[in-house]
Amino acid sequence: MTKTVDEVIMILAKTFRKRFEDFKGIYLFGTFLDGKPHDGEDIELVALFEIEDQSKREEIWPLIGKIETDLDVCIDLYPYTEEEFKQDEELYNEVMANGVFYNKVGLKAKK
Repeated sequence: MTKTVDEVIMILAKTFRKRFEDFKGIYLFGTFLDGKPHDGEDIELVALFEIEDQSKREEIWPLIGKIETDLDVCIDLYPYTEEEFKQDEELYNEVMANGVFYNKVGLKAKK
């Protein structure tokens, strides 16, 4: 992987911001939290939107595929509304305990 995780998230956030007015930001969690490359591992992300439905997912997956191909990365993305995200208790608890939030322009939020 030639791009850092921060760069991948910045590109993803820019892409989502252009396409979806209701994009709120991205959480990074999992293996890539350490900022190091991990061959064979996916970059695990939760993307938050005001509205999340099948039509949005149908737009998201080709965007993810293009970014994966262009940047030679694998992305495991979970698109959610904030309410749906909180209802997925296991994932929500993991992300809240260890994840890092990037705002809608792709910058890490201050703790």
